Amino acid sequence: MGPFRYHVFVCEQQKAEGMACCAARGSAKVLEALRKEVAQKGVTNEVLVTACGSFGLCDRGPNMIVYPEGVWYSGVGPQDVPEIVQAHFQGGRVVERLANKDVAVLKQEICANRDKALAAQRAQAASSVLPDDMNRTLRGFQESRVILTAVELDLFTAVGNGATAEEVGARVSGDPRATEMLLNALVAMGWLAKSGAVFSNTPSSARYFVSGSADDWRVATLHLAHLWETWSTLTECVRAGTSVTRQAMAGRGEDWTTAFIAAMHRNARARAPLVVSAVGTEGVSRMLDVGGGSGAYSIAFACAKNDLEVDLLDLADVLPITQGHIESAGLAGRIRTQPGDLRADQLGAGYDLVLVSAICHMLGVDENRDLFKRCFHALAPKGRLVIQDFILEPDKTAPKSAALFALNMLVGTEGGSTYTEAEYAAWLTEAGFDDVRHVRLPGPSGLIIGRRV
Repeated sequence: MGPFRYHVFVCEQQKAEGMACCAARGSAKVLEALRKEVAQKGVTNEVLVTACGSFGLCDRGPNMIVYPEGVWYSGVGPQDVPEIVQAHFQGGRVVERLANKDVAVLKQEICANRDKALAAQRAQAASSVLPDDMNRTLRGFQESRVILTAVELDLFTAVGNGATAEEVGARVSGDPRATEMLLNALVAMGWLAKSGAVFSNTPSSARYFVSGSADDWRVATLHLAHLWETWSTLTECVRAGTSVTRQAMAGRGEDWTTAFIAAMHRNARARAPLVVSAVGTEGVSRMLDVGGGSGAYSIAFACAKNDLEVDLLDLADVLPITQGHIESAGLAGRIRTQPGDLRADQLGAGYDLVLVSAICHMLGVDENRDLFKRCFHALAPKGRLVIQDFILEPDKTAPKSAALFALNMLVGTEGGSTYTEAEYAAWLTEAGFDDVRHVRLPGPSGLIIGRRV
């Protein structure tokens, strides 16, 4: 077994709606309860918990296999988890009432289920029915829209510690019947729980979507609700070759800006330490953060080096939000904000580091080429330009997140897109940069770094 006493596999295989499977029988809750119980009992370093595909006992799920013994548990519920952890993982005793004892019968049932599943797959392949994975993708917008509507209504806050559909409807000014339909759908999706007529938040929905929670994502999620509107114009944009909502977006108000910056701040705050570590601060005393948004990266770099001073450039309507984050970090003395237009303004001079994070995808080819030339002149000799963005593979079909984000720029900007390493290298070389390199990072984006000779 190597470093772990036990390796536990929990089936989380999702099958077509109406077919028996562990996922439909609540294996996700079993997995969550198991991980929590293992942590609470202090045996995380002894028990490795892994989600996996089907075992073949679909009619008896949720199913779990515990190695090295190879014990098969079936019909496991969250309520059974404490007993399994205490008796089996801590006491070395199999929980007999849940264990499959007859190996011959077990094998026969698994083989029968396998043959049945393969026959169903062959029948579907021979028919004109749309494959399940394609059907799920086509209908995926439904679940997304349910969640976005719930966030727009602040429904999770209205549910609170428990409420009926009528009570929730009154709190969100919703029709009682329609509110109940929405609540039931959220239960079916696993975002709420229901007991009798009372709905309640799950641990995850309470953590991320209830007012007052430490990890409140409601405002940031509203940015996705705004994107719903622009993505709905994709067909028109493909015909037009550019965004068809530019005039409407030019009049975006404070609510849009607040939601957008909140979403960017959530992502940037989590990612900033990784970027700082990859870039380093040696030899950096002055830094320019172009289009710095919430200031998360400026704050991270300033925290990494006590004598580093930062200028942050962004639009005037963004900077009050930025200033609030800077003051909360206690860095108002070392991070200065300045209003400006990154598309046109000169960027100063003498900087050791210029950061352009999550900006290039908003710009067209010529706009990026122009920006990089101005960044070059803003740097001191041997200074570095650091670009963080989605970076496409040469054929522009991967990573998937970058290919999809190109469409996000199509529907939302005049000429934005995502670009390849070769495109960035050509533009930076044209601007005068040397030693251009691509630094791959975990997650959807990477770094392109160039040095002024």
